[in-house]
Amino acid sequence: MGSCSLDEDSQNFRDEILSIESVDIPDSFSMGQTYPITVTYLRPSTCHLFREFYYAKDNNIRTVAVINYKFIKDDCEELENELVEATFNFTPTSNGSYVFKFWQGEDDNGENQYLIIEVPVTN
Repeated sequence: MGSCSLDEDSQNFRDEILSIESVDIPDSFSMGQTYPITVTYLRPSTCHLFREFYYAKDNNIRTVAVINYKFIKDDCEELENELVEATFNFTPTSNGSYVFKFWQGEDDNGENQYLIIEVPVTN
């Protein structure tokens, strides 16, 4: 008879937020249409794998960050300049414009830095 141990299934990864290097986003939106928004970020090691977007709404402001799994393993290889893309869809639901704040890390004082892009809704 075999036995199961919950320890064998213990979490072997942690979430890590990675800074966004660049963004491919339309210059304008039309109400009700869906647009892909693609971000590019540096993958630091072979143990990093895209998990999801952090996506927060505050009226017409959207704060976006990339969350990766970072697997806890001994055989991780550090990567240099490996750019990875991830895409989410956005559908504007109100007039005016949307302000996107893409997280780019922290400065020397620990303050969050953002790439801020304002996109108007044209109709």
